[in-house]
Amino acid sequence: MPDVAPTTESTQVEPAGGLGTLVKAALPSIPGVNALPGVKKSPVEGFGGLALHRPPVRVEREHVAAYAAVCGFPSKDTVPFTYPHMLAFGLHMGIMTDTTFPAPAIGTVHVANSITGHRPIGVGETLSVSASVAPPSGHPKGLVYDFATQVHDADDTLVWESTSTYLRFGKGDKSASSGPDLPTADPTGQLWSLPGDLGRRYAAVSGDHNPIHLYPLTAKALGFPRQIAHGMWSLARCVAALESWLPDAARVDVAFKKPILLPGRVAFGSRPLDDAAGSYAFSLTRPKDGAPHLVGRTTAV
Repeated sequence: MPDVAPTTESTQVEPAGGLGTLVKAALPSIPGVNALPGVKKSPVEGFGGLALHRPPVRVEREHVAAYAAVCGFPSKDTVPFTYPHMLAFGLHMGIMTDTTFPAPAIGTVHVANSITGHRPIGVGETLSVSASVAPPSGHPKGLVYDFATQVHDADDTLVWESTSTYLRFGKGDKSASSGPDLPTADPTGQLWSLPGDLGRRYAAVSGDHNPIHLYPLTAKALGFPRQIAHGMWSLARCVAALESWLPDAARVDVAFKKPILLPGRVAFGSRPLDDAAGSYAFSLTRPKDGAPHLVGRTTAV
């Protein structure tokens, strides 16, 4: 994973969430309001990085079960591979809504994610969770911010880590990388019908109440024809479909392509890759024309 350690010290906070966080996320995108003290974002040129960590948190069975049900995982005594992101999302929002972070949260797009699970995490474990972001790097369509998350167990052993990449559209660097180069996988006959309330159901367990995921009216206000699925839900649903092939220590990389409109249908595909790591390529595509919603790869570590 890329080294994204910031130049600032890590600050302990209670994870951001709720209506107050939504308001803080939205205000920097409102003309006029975004110039007010306490709302105005700092210039990107002076941003040296930001890091937050939360008090140790116990993995609660009820929350794990609710997440597993929404994302298609079976009920087990260990958490789904993607679940620790739930423990870090509030830290991500805390960083994005901090005035020192240059980009407004609304309109900043999640374009890629890389997760490494070093061992299964048990329900009932107490974990330490931290998140950090460094100054942005170039992208053909703007700037990208890599949010690094680390999860340690009670013995201070790293058990899970991820890099979530967010794009802020603007003046781009045509020579910069556009993201990870991942293998493709054609659909294999599995069609998933996604209900219109999927975004609201996922928001209830994740805390991610971005308006683009909730209702047609709130999504249209932000430029979408109707609400769209969360990228992390689509990643989790794919991992759930491949869970029986994942080893105890694994890495999953994904690039998010086109949004998934709700309600809607998606076609899932996967195929084994010819390597020593037992890797799989996977995808979600639009059934009518094969346009990709996401492409990904699993790898043993």
